[in-house]
Amino acid sequence: MLSAKEQLAIIKRGAVEIIVEEDLLKKLEKSVASGKPLRVKAGFDPTAPDIHLGHTVLLNKMRQFQYLGHEVIFLIGDFTGMIGDPTGKSETRKHLTKEEVAENAKTYQTQIYKVLDPQKTKIAFNSEWMSKLGADEVIQLAARYTVARMLEREDFKKRYQAELPISIHEFLYPLIQGYDSVVLKADVELGGTDQKFNLLVGRELQKEYGQAPQSLVLMPLLEGLDGVNKMSKSLGNYIGINEAAGEIFGKVMSVSDVLMLRYYDLISAVSLDELEKIIDGIKSGALHPMEAKKRLAIEMVDRFCSAGEGVRAREEFEKVFSKKNLPDEISVVEIAWEGEKMKLAKIIALAGVAKSNSEARRLIQQGAVEVNETPLRDIDAELTASREYILRVGKKRFVKVIPKK
Repeated sequence: MLSAKEQLAIIKRGAVEIIVEEDLLKKLEKSVASGKPLRVKAGFDPTAPDIHLGHTVLLNKMRQFQYLGHEVIFLIGDFTGMIGDPTGKSETRKHLTKEEVAENAKTYQTQIYKVLDPQKTKIAFNSEWMSKLGADEVIQLAARYTVARMLEREDFKKRYQAELPISIHEFLYPLIQGYDSVVLKADVELGGTDQKFNLLVGRELQKEYGQAPQSLVLMPLLEGLDGVNKMSKSLGNYIGINEAAGEIFGKVMSVSDVLMLRYYDLISAVSLDELEKIIDGIKSGALHPMEAKKRLAIEMVDRFCSAGEGVRAREEFEKVFSKKNLPDEISVVEIAWEGEKMKLAKIIALAGVAKSNSEARRLIQQGAVEVNETPLRDIDAELTASREYILRVGKKRFVKVIPKK
């Protein structure tokens, strides 16, 4: 077994914040001395049927804890999923039906084992205990947290100040997520940075119930293919782990060189030493960024499809790439960016491949627009000024857009 400090170094990889790092180190030291594994919890609400690479940031961290010998609990929030996580929402979120949540939860159970070790993974559903609580017990739980503390949460605070409605049931979401930690007696909880408030509620409730507060490992939110927004199925900027090998490979190849290194850090299995060699190789010119990206794409395909599929996907990609259905000559347009980011619709209009912003938005909505061979359907998608882009609008209109210097 690795020492506590060695374990902590692995756990810290990619993490934005650990609360409290000194406490987590003590827990690890105690675990090493006693041989008793830590109980590590991460919750996922089954609000959509598919898992994408954004979800695997947490799954990878769970896999690391499994490698270190700890007990991992994959908590499916089938009860909280019906409430709807209000995190980051400017309005009350529509809740899912019990049937929708149950159907999505089924797909989660099959997909997670593409990352986690099935022999070392415990699956739990928070409906197991929440559906058994009586009204009196829910009231007792609610009595352990104040409205003032709830309104410290950024999204609640903004809505309150803007006089926008906040439903009472939304206050229950962080309380129930925190109560999950009490029931599971979690030593550690993993979550994205957007979940920090909810995870802190878990620490407070554990104290209320006489338990030692869980340590928190906060992971960053993974940007999607646009390099700007959080990876999301609704924005169409995602890479689904159930997609075909060619789709996964092609989508990974479409990300920027900067985003590629972030993907390496957060979702790749390469060691820190290997990652340093890749970064140094790119900086020195010994390794072309395209080759590094192909290596990452192969790894993703092998992991989520099957071993050997990655190499075949690369061969197919290179065959198609070398015979791309692109015109021999593509017109180049220089555009002055308004800040670091600009709406894709406006770029299309400025590039002259749409008559107006409204026509560009309509084309995006219709699925008639590709950026670097990746379809984008989000009318609010933005592109950054640091890259060049090949836009395809319709079947025959191509233009290369470069930022004006």
